Amino acid sequence: MSGLQLVSMWHDPGTRALRLNHNLHRFARMSTAQPLKKLVSGVVLDLDGTLLNTDGIVSEILKAFLVKYGKQWDGREALKIAGKTPFESAAVIVEDYGLPCATEEFISEITPIWCKIKALPGANRLIKHMRRHEVPVALASNSPKENIETKISYHQGWKESFSVIIGGDEVRNGKPSPEIFLEAANRLKIESSNLLVIEDSLPGVTAGKAAGMEVVAVPSLPKQNHLYNSADEVINSLLDLRPEKWGLPPFQDWIKGTLPIEPWHIGGPVIKGFGRGSKVLGIPTANLSTEEFSDLLLEHPSGVYFGWAGLSARGIYKMVMSIGWNPYFDNKEKTMEPWLLHKFNEDFYGEELRLIILGYIRPEANFPSLESLIAKIHEDGEIAEKALDLPLYAKYRDDPYLKMS
Repeated sequence: MSGLQLVSMWHDPGTRALRLNHNLHRFARMSTAQPLKKLVSGVVLDLDGTLLNTDGIVSEILKAFLVKYGKQWDGREALKIAGKTPFESAAVIVEDYGLPCATEEFISEITPIWCKIKALPGANRLIKHMRRHEVPVALASNSPKENIETKISYHQGWKESFSVIIGGDEVRNGKPSPEIFLEAANRLKIESSNLLVIEDSLPGVTAGKAAGMEVVAVPSLPKQNHLYNSADEVINSLLDLRPEKWGLPPFQDWIKGTLPIEPWHIGGPVIKGFGRGSKVLGIPTANLSTEEFSDLLLEHPSGVYFGWAGLSARGIYKMVMSIGWNPYFDNKEKTMEPWLLHKFNEDFYGEELRLIILGYIRPEANFPSLESLIAKIHEDGEIAEKALDLPLYAKYRDDPYLKMS
C-alpha cells in the first residue's frame, strides 16, 4: 500500500469504520474479562472535563480572578457551569458574584489561561489507542471551534487523531441538545446508534442519549455519580475505561492486575490521620498533609495506587495508597492514605516520607461491610506486593528521590 493510499484511508472515517467492523467480533471474542454491552463502530469524545482537566483548574483560575473584585470563589457554581458553553458559564459567574464587568470581558480575561490545560490521566492513552487501532473518533465540545483547536494544540498528536472536530459555534444549540452529536455522526458517516459517547457532564450525557448513542459517563465533579442514571455506564476515570465492553480493541497495557502510569512524586512529614487505620481497620497508614498537595489531588483521579515509599531514618518499603473520599467512611475532603507494606513496632509521626507512585490498581468503591473493605485493602496490598517485584516497577526502588531528607 502506498503512503498516499494509507493517508487517504486514515482520513476517511467511512473506510476506517468498515475496516474496524471486520475486527469487532474478533476483539469481542478475544476479551473474556468483560461482558459485551454493545458493538459500536466509532467514538465521540467531549473535551473539557473529559480529556482536559478543566474542572480541576477552574477553581484556581477563579480564585485568582475574583480577588481583583474583592470576591472569593467558594465553588458553589461548579455544578451549575459543568457542561455549559463558555459564554453560559461566564454569565453564571458574572451574575452570581455580581461582577462589575460584561460577560464578554470576563471571557477575554480568562481565555488565555484557560487554554493551557493539562490532559486528564488516561486521556493520552485513550487517544493513542483509538488512533493505533483506526477507530473513527470525533471531538464534540460546546466550546467554539477556534478555542478547541487552541486547547488541543498544546497536546502532541491530538489534532491528527480526530476524524472530526466540531465546536459549539457550528450548531444552533449546544448540549444538552443532541444536535452536536448528530452532526458528529453525520460527518463520521456512522449511524448514531453505532457510536459511543464519552462525557463528563450531565448536559453531555443528556445530549448523547437524546442522539440515540451509547454513553459512558466520567463525572468530573466528586460524589455526583448518582446523578448519571441515564448513562449506559458510569466510570471513575478514563483509567477505568474498558473498550472491549463496546466491541472495541481492548487495552493491552495491564500487567498482573496493575496499570503502569507516568511516575509522580510526593513527600512530606507524616501526620496523624483519622485514627481509623490502626484502630478500626488494623491497617496503619502514613498520612501526608493534603493542604500542601491540593493541586496534585485535583490532578489525580480517586482510586488505589502503588509504588515505593522512603522513610528518611528507616529505609525503603513497598507501598499501596488510596486517593479519594473513602465512600465507606464518607470523607468530606479528598485524602491520600499510604499503607507501607511492612510491620513497624512504633509510630513515626513527623518523619520525612517520600513516595513514588508507579501504577494504578482500581477505582475507589463503597463496601457493604467493614470486613469486605478490609479484605479488599489486603487484596490491594497483595497485588502491589507482587507487582513491585516486576523489573518494570522494581527499578524505581533505587530512585534518589526516596532517599532525600
